[in-house]
Amino acid sequence: MIDPACAGAVAALEHDPFYRCISAELGADLARRRAALAQYFDYSICQGARIGQVVRPADAAQGVAVWTLPQTSAMHERERGLKEAFLRVAIGERGYRDYEQIVSYMSQRAATVVGSDCWYLSIVAIAPEAQGRGLGARLLAPTLAQADAAGVTSYLETFSHQTLRFYGRMGFVACAEFDEPTTQAPYTVMVRRPGRER
Repeated sequence: MIDPACAGAVAALEHDPFYRCISAELGADLARRRAALAQYFDYSICQGARIGQVVRPADAAQGVAVWTLPQTSAMHERERGLKEAFLRVAIGERGYRDYEQIVSYMSQRAATVVGSDCWYLSIVAIAPEAQGRGLGARLLAPTLAQADAAGVTSYLETFSHQTLRFYGRMGFVACAEFDEPTTQAPYTVMVRRPGRER
């Protein structure tokens, strides 16, 4: 059974360069692409519950925030293998290849900006009909408070320039911008130091 947040996540993020690129193999069949992306989000939410944190609103269909926390090398390799097997089926060989190229490029660039002990905000997805009501801030607040209490830096990567101001209000600062070659799109790395005031 697909997580209730997935339909809203697809509607909110299907045009993002990352998600558009990894589902390109599925062609013009919009229903098929959306179903594959829903599976991707479902897997990511389950993975976040295993190796990070998942924060939901009271109405779980309205949105979700998925965090990845630092892992041991063994955990990282196990999760990588599980995700590879899933992606090869869900988004096809080309989608998986594009995913690997994008993630490899972005991981290498992130390592120039943040350390391996940082908390990573992997996904924030608010269903379009629930946007503009402060839900995104409410989903991020609990984990940011935990990061502050633990003295931990957190970071995110975004292809959307429209979200920079929102993340800035949450204490994230744009630290670097890169042109990702597989998507052929620029993205921004944003970092939030512990105790950063909104």
